[in-house]
Amino acid sequence: MKPFWIYYQKEMLESGRTYKWIWVPAVFLLLGIMQPVSTYYLPEILTMAGEVPPEAAALFTVPSAESVMASALSQFSVIGLLVLVLAGMNTVAGERATGTAELVLARSVSTIPMMAAKWAAMMTLVAASFALGLGGAAYYTHLLIGPLEWGAVASGGGLYVVWLAWIVTLALPLGAVLRGPAAAFISLAVAGALSLLSGLLPSRLQWNRAD
Repeated sequence: MKPFWIYYQKEMLESGRTYKWIWVPAVFLLLGIMQPVSTYYLPEILTMAGEVPPEAAALFTVPSAESVMASALSQFSVIGLLVLVLAGMNTVAGERATGTAELVLARSVSTIPMMAAKWAAMMTLVAASFALGLGGAAYYTHLLIGPLEWGAVASGGGLYVVWLAWIVTLALPLGAVLRGPAAAFISLAVAGALSLLSGLLPSRLQWNRAD
């Protein structure tokens, strides 16, 4: 376990040095807040933009709190997933390009604790960022739209973390084999394909949180 913790601390320090602990949580928080705020103020936004007359904007019905939270999760599925893949695509490829991976592996160290530590560090960042974004979405939805069933929010968030863990598990090996952009493209393509299949075959892919 000692090599694992050494690698884990190294990855966490590297994430701090590259400001991932600033911009990734900030993006997830912004995505979470945007959905309930933009939904609540949509009539005013449309009126100020001159897109619709005030009479038509007054007829706009605010969706339910559950619908707003579902829309917030869909934002995480699209933009949040892109941010996740971009943040992790060079985790292995970057070390391979600079020669750091060869230097570490030359010491006869197993790749298993190194890859496990990279996965754990990435999941720590992902889970914390998603929890922050989900919390922001739930808070502003409760404040502006209506009350929420917090148990359902927590269980839905837990299932979504499992989906994100699957994406991280897919992206890391691809990043070790391919260059960063190629790994990012394949990861996004697989996630997009699962999202499409989830919409076409919902009864067969109930486990899939891509939607």
